[in-house]
Amino acid sequence: MLAAAAETFPILHSAPADPFSTTFLVSTTRGFLPHTDPIFVLPSAFEQLESLLQRMPIKTKDGSAGLLATGSLGDAVKRLPDLTEQIELVKADLPLMNALYRDYSFLASAYLLEPCHMSLLRGEGYGLARSVLPANIARPIAKVAKLAGFKPFMEYAGSYALYNYRLADPAKGLEYSNLRLIRAFEHGLDPSSSEAGFVLVHVDMVQNSGPLVAGATAAVAAVASNSRSAFEQGMGEVVTALTKINGVMNTMWSRSKPGDYNSFRTFIFGITSQSMFPHGVVYQGVSDEPMSFRGESGANDSMIPLMDNLLAIPMPSTPLTDILTDFRSYRPGNHREFLEWVQARSAAVDLRGYAMQAPSSAALYLKALDQVRDFRWRHWCFTREYILKKTAHPVATGGSPIVTWLPNQLQAVLDLMVDVAGRFEQLPGCEGIMDLVVLQQATLRKEVRKYCEERRV
Repeated sequence: MLAAAAETFPILHSAPADPFSTTFLVSTTRGFLPHTDPIFVLPSAFEQLESLLQRMPIKTKDGSAGLLATGSLGDAVKRLPDLTEQIELVKADLPLMNALYRDYSFLASAYLLEPCHMSLLRGEGYGLARSVLPANIARPIAKVAKLAGFKPFMEYAGSYALYNYRLADPAKGLEYSNLRLIRAFEHGLDPSSSEAGFVLVHVDMVQNSGPLVAGATAAVAAVASNSRSAFEQGMGEVVTALTKINGVMNTMWSRSKPGDYNSFRTFIFGITSQSMFPHGVVYQGVSDEPMSFRGESGANDSMIPLMDNLLAIPMPSTPLTDILTDFRSYRPGNHREFLEWVQARSAAVDLRGYAMQAPSSAALYLKALDQVRDFRWRHWCFTREYILKKTAHPVATGGSPIVTWLPNQLQAVLDLMVDVAGRFEQLPGCEGIMDLVVLQQATLRKEVRKYCEERRV
């Protein structure tokens, strides 16, 4: 962990000099995206793995039925050699290690959860997943995960989302229509599919995180130097960046249909707290004891946690907040260090207190909170429409309680907004913000109570 008392954090402002360096380094240009676009075709030494992954999805790139469509992946895995020795030969190439981590994590999740997919197709619920990961997957994923800085299971940034896109035309850059998935479970190799939309909207959101990083660090530095104008400029950048990110987030409704989500969601469940894995998973050749990891979750993204730490949003002391804390370990190491630094520096300079000393600053602080509210409210609406109305399964992919976890954080934001607004008779440019807060507080309580009663939570 980086020294929390440091006044600055080593943030990139351009691509790193070493192309083989750690893939995820926070920057003001690409924010929380990898510093270079992901490797999307494996070297020839891993041709058999590449072939298996291309044949794996329910619908392959050419439109034919893949291995998961017929429940044939388990048998195909038996013919995959253990490529651990080949990994050893190229271990200094960290972007390649990240690509291999992505690919082995896709294979591991597909292999373990294939029985659940087939059970769901039969109308029998999820049933039980496989409880043993064979050595030809377990040993390589354990090795590349350690080298790339992840846990040996699918994660949001390093695997499922932020290292799982390619550019159809490199000249067109990161515009949404130019993004394609590298790996998929269901129909995701078709860019118009809901699976592709679900992942690529996240990529599109995060590509706008560079200005968020820049604004946040500028705001912290401005408080330390007691520059009110620089602080308000930095906070203004934060609000602008969040507004854009929320606008992209809202495109999820049209790019990934609620009725399609649960068909590919099966493959992104984790092990922890899931009924499909009552005794964990034994990684053959790695550990004789069962292992357990949380699943891929958008909650592992770093943008809103950055805001939680910058704005010093107090979270309640509950088991639900403990899960939020546990999620921190499912992020790239550099992201974790940056978020810890922001949290420490914001507390050290008392950024929230500084904002409260002037109405113009408090207004920008409240507007930033309002964007966090907007993000978390929309996330709750996604949960309601994509999950709560479609399935009775009580646990989210990351292992958190599906009804109560998001409201835990959302209510904390709403409470802080009420506290901030109550300190001033009026804040410039904030008209109407608190009317929506009051409405959403009442609506949230009503909806959570309804779903808790229905599900006997």
